[in-house]
Amino acid sequence: MSHQIDLRSDTVTLPPPEMRRAMYEAELGDDVEGEDPTVNALQARAVEFSGKEDALFVSSGTQGNLVAIMTHCTRGDEIVVGDQAHILHYEVGGASALAGVQVRTVPNQLDGTLDPEAVVAVIRDREDVHNPFTRLICLENTHNRCGGTVLTPAYTKQISDLAHANSAALHLDGARLFNAAIALGVPAASVAEYADSVTFCASKGLSAPVGSVLCGTHAFIGRARRWRKMLGGGMRQAGVIAAGALYALDHMVERLADDHQLAKLLAEGLSDIPGIDLDPSRVQTNIIIFSVAPSGRDAAMVQERLAARGVLCHAMGPVSVRYVTHYGLERADVEQAVVRTAAVMREL
Repeated sequence: MSHQIDLRSDTVTLPPPEMRRAMYEAELGDDVEGEDPTVNALQARAVEFSGKEDALFVSSGTQGNLVAIMTHCTRGDEIVVGDQAHILHYEVGGASALAGVQVRTVPNQLDGTLDPEAVVAVIRDREDVHNPFTRLICLENTHNRCGGTVLTPAYTKQISDLAHANSAALHLDGARLFNAAIALGVPAASVAEYADSVTFCASKGLSAPVGSVLCGTHAFIGRARRWRKMLGGGMRQAGVIAAGALYALDHMVERLADDHQLAKLLAEGLSDIPGIDLDPSRVQTNIIIFSVAPSGRDAAMVQERLAARGVLCHAMGPVSVRYVTHYGLERADVEQAVVRTAAVMREL
């Protein structure tokens, strides 16, 4: 085993030397006063990419989603999310604990979408005094727990129209927004067009060490800035980290196609391994989720055995394992990951 192959997430990326230099040389000011030129430049670039009116640099995707929820909603409101949503599974219950909203779930379909009829069925009757207001519907693109699946602009418009017809807003958790754009062959603004607000992360496949951006209207971002401050997101001379995100937008977006190609190669190799159930045609971006159910073993055991062979990954359930390709991996790493995975599955 010559080296470790880290397939846990695209959050393990390290910034390239040029990004580090940009961070070192960043012009700085007090962002809480709106005076950090690098943060302001990042937010201006985010407006260009997202097609929205304004943008706000935040510490993480989790903070960005929470700020969006707090800005769209008031305490006692209800939001609708998929039952596999990142907001539901990985954000520590912040929507309920800090925003004071109730979370209502709709089953995610295999492709990450929500059935429009199922969404309509859970929207509350505002005339009934017993009900909270359904204030916000949240989508995720690409969808993490559904295997990096991509939502089309046409589908997003359908849910947006549905939300607006029921006096609700649509928020897009676009942590991997640019992966979706690259997979669809359209600008990121097209992916985000029909959402009232959108977050994207610079610290995943774009390889920045930290930071996300929340985008929306001028009025929305003006209110969001206050919630960010309340949550401890007033980071003063934040240009040091914003410079990494700015470099990422200018230099790291198009190369996401390389991650998608590696994921396809990896999925094809894994699908031939006895004990693994995986359809490579379902892999759309850089996330692969496969089942080890045919092996009769559980995912936690497989994860442990893989780690012993130098392949790091995450179990995503009793029999599901996730691999994620990202900046820093080469074709040889992917090929070696297939070899080591096959060896582990033979030993089970």
